[in-house]
Amino acid sequence: MDWGMKNRLSRLIQPDGHCFFMPIDHGYFQGPTTKLEKPWETIKPLLSYFDALFVTRGVLRSAIPSAIDKPIILRVSGGTSMVGKDLADEILTTSVEEALRLNASAVGLSVFIGSEYEKQTLSNLSNLVNECNRYDLPVMAVTAVGREMEKRDARYLGLCCRICAELGASVVKTYWCEDFDKVTNGCPVPVVMAGGPKVDTDREVFDFIYDGMQKGAIGLNLGRNVWQNNHPVAMAAALNAIIHEDASPKEAEEIFVAAQVM
Repeated sequence: MDWGMKNRLSRLIQPDGHCFFMPIDHGYFQGPTTKLEKPWETIKPLLSYFDALFVTRGVLRSAIPSAIDKPIILRVSGGTSMVGKDLADEILTTSVEEALRLNASAVGLSVFIGSEYEKQTLSNLSNLVNECNRYDLPVMAVTAVGREMEKRDARYLGLCCRICAELGASVVKTYWCEDFDKVTNGCPVPVVMAGGPKVDTDREVFDFIYDGMQKGAIGLNLGRNVWQNNHPVAMAAALNAIIHEDASPKEAEEIFVAAQVM
């Protein structure tokens, strides 16, 4: 790994080896998203708690101040929507030159393994890695499942993560699942959690994030559970404590409650 790649990854992954990425790229396939109507107003209060921002070029240019001191992971795949035929039919939408122009520290794209568009999206990943390696620009592969949420098990996600690593991804973003160590143990590059099962309480979020960290994840790429929460700053503070301070779910819950009255 050359100096440029190491330097960019060091912006994203903190000295403790962990990271908390904040995704606000949801509009690229689902359009206007609750609490992201004005992205900067939503994330500005959260800035001190996350380490990097995952965003599209359109929102970055139109809504995020250029003086932001957080590294950018640029979403570079898309081309489908919630009302279209198949979310998996993605293409590369943004060039590496554009990512460099925007001073991105990394780029991210989705792959849909097991779908009709498996080969297409894995080809997107391979071609992107080939181009990014010329400039020491890290690639984060996102193991998307589209509408097929039942695929979130260790066998499937472990397969996805390993394939992404084999094709050259620097980091893989995937869902938490039961037996998450089977996913991380089979992946030779860092794994960050995209989220987990649908839950009813904030404590359950803390539980699965803590479990994932204990089982080999280096961090988190979680948005809606934070900025759609009734107390987004408190949620960000609690998750940051799990990621960077090894807080237990109980301790995170206490931080969450205390931060609501600050």
